[in-house]
Amino acid sequence: MLATARLSLWRPTAADVDAIFLIHNDQRAWAHNPSDALATRDEADQLFQRWDAHWRRHGFGYWVVRRQGSDTPIGFCGIKIMWFRGSEVANMFYRFDPAVWGCGMATEAATAVVAWAADKIPERQLVARIRPQNLASQRVAIRAGLVRAEDLDSPGEDRFDLAFVRIRRLTDC
Repeated sequence: MLATARLSLWRPTAADVDAIFLIHNDQRAWAHNPSDALATRDEADQLFQRWDAHWRRHGFGYWVVRRQGSDTPIGFCGIKIMWFRGSEVANMFYRFDPAVWGCGMATEAATAVVAWAADKIPERQLVARIRPQNLASQRVAIRAGLVRAEDLDSPGEDRFDLAFVRIRRLTDC
């Protein structure tokens, strides 16, 4: 679990499939990433199974985000290992219920995940790939501590992606 002032981030369980479906079925939530739309609860269950397999393999993945003291998921935020431009990277993801947009929840969760990655997997490059039109998501990435990496911009699954990365700290040798 990760905790912030207002949020708790937990490993997803099968009990979260309904929330996965509700958020990924809301057109506002996937408007910039149409390939992420879910049309059925079964698709949400399949997505959960992929997330769970990642957790079992790597010991981390996407977290379910809740307000402190609440059992109701408001979104998802985390990282998964994937191939990007010939290298294995930690790909950052966040998607929230539109009802909490504009409240700083995504930034708060993303900041916690960036800090976790810097501490737990510092050797992995952390990348967020974001559509040029998704200005809110770009602001979240920057506020969470990522910087633009124009040299990594590339075609994504749906459209062209801008790249944002975590700057790795230099360590003494």
